[in-house]
Amino acid sequence: MEAAVGRPDFADIESGAEFNRWYWLKEEMAAICKMCGLPANGKKFDLRDRIMYALDHNGAVMPTRKPPRKRSKFKWASAPLSTETIITDNVSFGPNFRGFMTGQIGAKFVCHSDFMDWVRENHGKTLGDAVAQWEKLEARKNDPEFQRKIAQQNMLAQYVRDFWKDRPEGSFQEALRCWKWKRRQPMVDGRVVYGSGDWDASGLALQE
Repeated sequence: MEAAVGRPDFADIESGAEFNRWYWLKEEMAAICKMCGLPANGKKFDLRDRIMYALDHNGAVMPTRKPPRKRSKFKWASAPLSTETIITDNVSFGPNFRGFMTGQIGAKFVCHSDFMDWVRENHGKTLGDAVAQWEKLEARKNDPEFQRKIAQQNMLAQYVRDFWKDRPEGSFQEALRCWKWKRRQPMVDGRVVYGSGDWDASGLALQE
């Protein structure tokens, strides 16, 4: 694996703050978790937080927070759905839900993350409201300035978007070379964020 420039070996890191100065691949952090007797499952930032906690607490396992118990017993997998159906806290986006939405909207329906986030955050509203919201979200495609929000953990996609905003004439391969250079540098909060000086600092400017 391509190590960060100046990044110390994990065995030499003594604090969570020092660990968090560097970019780590998910598989690297999973291996560290296994080595330290920590749970190695979950998302990338879950692994990071466990390692940082262990470093700052003499190797202890970070306490886990139980998700709030869902109160509704509505059977989203099998119950008949209508535009009057109330969205509950145990809403599921399985075949029954998707089939209903497709029946309302047509074959163009896609259960994308923006829509699912809205549904999860709007318990008490109806599936009729959900249909209207999906159409509203879909209409954003007609706005030439619209860009779908990139998930926090997808740092590469965000980096490339920001690279192209700064250098619209640049290629994806150039953006990727900048990304590979940037992720080897120490950083704030372990996040690889594009900066306007990356082009020069990465050496690409010398090839122009």
